[in-house]
Amino acid sequence: MLGIDRGYIWGILPLIGFAIGHYLDKKETERMIMFRDKSALYARPEGQKGPPSW
Repeated sequence: MLGIDRGYIWGILPLIGFAIGHYLDKKETERMIMFRDKSALYARPEGQKGPPSW
């Protein structure tokens, strides 16, 4: 297959998987940052004691 040895493919495959996982993890972190800001915006003041909101 284009002069590429199977050993090289099996050696590179975990690196490609790591790179894809790292990229997806960074995207998930960026997405969750948006929710962190909103939860601080809509949170109740700490002085209030009451039943949980759920």
